[in-house]
Amino acid sequence: MKAILVAGGHGSRLAPFTRYTQKTLLPIHERPVIDYALGTIRRAGIQDITIIANRFIGQIAQHVGTGLPGERIHYVMEEEPLGVAHALGLARPHNENTRLLIYFSDNITTVELADHVAAFEDAVDPPGAVLLAREESDPRAFGVAVLDDTGRVVDVVEKPETPPSNIAIGGIYLYDERFWTFVDEAVATKGESFCISDINRTYVQQHAATLLNVGEETWIDCGTPETLLQASIMAKDGKLNPHPHRTEPTRDGV
Repeated sequence: MKAILVAGGHGSRLAPFTRYTQKTLLPIHERPVIDYALGTIRRAGIQDITIIANRFIGQIAQHVGTGLPGERIHYVMEEEPLGVAHALGLARPHNENTRLLIYFSDNITTVELADHVAAFEDAVDPPGAVLLAREESDPRAFGVAVLDDTGRVVDVVEKPETPPSNIAIGGIYLYDERFWTFVDEAVATKGESFCISDINRTYVQQHAATLLNVGEETWIDCGTPETLLQASIMAKDGKLNPHPHRTEPTRDGV
């Protein structure tokens, strides 16, 4: 398993701060956003990580460096925000013919992915996709799950005006080795209107997607000042973990 951490775009919702730094370097309590995203990836056991970022990628590289012992960190610069397909394509040379965790950096969660990643690594046949989801009172800004009478996901609708459910899918995904083939097919069909929900729909339509609903309290999209503050409060209360392991020593080293 490898991971792609997507930290591109202008970060316009967090202006004016993002005029001077990348949004993942803004603080959540005592640590930058990117530490919480990397913590989730690392606790899942993934050691090969590609980071896509904008012109401030040097600041990220200065903070993250070469990573922890045993890790391989690749840095890829997105010179212009030209969409998800373009950003992912920049990371493709490091991440073909492998199973992937795609992680959009705004999303901070307490869900632990180690068991799911291990199952992906151990699967003999392509294991499909795991789509992390959460309940949202207003999910119109997300991909939204369409559920059948048994609660099984049967479709994904991107940013619907009238959401078919309150289950938002967005930001963190596990994909098998068919991912790039599905990307190529979707881009050929959708062109510039491509979005990651197109890939999710493909897996769903092939009955190869598992929906992992992590609940309301364990996920936050910290892409606005309001949600960044909410994430900081959660981190201060010990609800969010930026560390590479489940347990860490206290600040006194005990």
